[in-house]
Amino acid sequence: MEYQRLVELMEKGKAGPDAEQLPRLFRELSLDLSLAESRMYGARVTERLNELVIRGYELIYRTRRGTWENVISFVAVKFPQAVRREWRLFWLCNAVFWLPFLAMMLSAEHDIRWIQAVLGADGMAGMEQMYGGREEQLSHLRSEYGSNFMMFCFYIYNNVAIDFRIFAGGMAAGVGTLFFLLFNGLHLGAAAGYVNHACNPESFWSFVAGHSSFELLGMVVSGMAGMRLGLAILRPGRLPRVRALAEAGKQALPLIYGAALMTTLAAVVEGFWSAQGIPSEWKYLAGIFGWVLHIAYFSLAGRRSGHAA
Repeated sequence: MEYQRLVELMEKGKAGPDAEQLPRLFRELSLDLSLAESRMYGARVTERLNELVIRGYELIYRTRRGTWENVISFVAVKFPQAVRREWRLFWLCNAVFWLPFLAMMLSAEHDIRWIQAVLGADGMAGMEQMYGGREEQLSHLRSEYGSNFMMFCFYIYNNVAIDFRIFAGGMAAGVGTLFFLLFNGLHLGAAAGYVNHACNPESFWSFVAGHSSFELLGMVVSGMAGMRLGLAILRPGRLPRVRALAEAGKQALPLIYGAALMTTLAAVVEGFWSAQGIPSEWKYLAGIFGWVLHIAYFSLAGRRSGHAA
């Protein structure tokens, strides 16, 4: 019996990803218990079903009660496992973002007109104002936002809006997701290339280094969630498209939760660290540490729990 097997595993703490099936199986067993009682199948059957229902209820209640345990489990195990399960989408979304980014950034050395076409006159003027130098940058940020908290609020609004568009684009059979990843790759690559060509590169790279891993990988993970929805629309298999989309939404949920967490952390670093007058070397070290941390996290976190399950 699948329900009994799952309950016994969860009571031993070894359920793994199958734990998501418990509420559905619990509802089905509750209906079976109700049917057995109404048709008077006998005390032996109803008592056995009642015992299993009680055990399942206690597990569900305990799971919902342990909010902080669930948060820690999600960050340490479920989120990196979800990213590794979708490794094909991870590399696809990385390619769609990073290849245009690098191509546009490197084009500044050969033909600046590509970058001028992407940024436009207003975009180039804004880049020169923001990244003309360290002192000019800090002065501009203070006059523009007034405080670190307001800067944090702006960046979290901006980052969440970008990630949401990337994710929601999956509803257009994945085309919207690919478009927004490509667009952001071109635009950010053009910005980096123009800074290297006409502005103060140190003011730019020292500013973005600390939060770059959180923000850019969060964008990629949002793309993975959007593509999971898009693939369900394109290839529903034997399921009706509405049912396939609902199932894909369950698979995408850990990805979009994780992307939201990464975006929030990026805004924290961007608002309270990146704009401070800290030596560039320290900012570069923080950026390198962030990328190494994310590589190790997505590669190794949750593997032991996965093997145990």
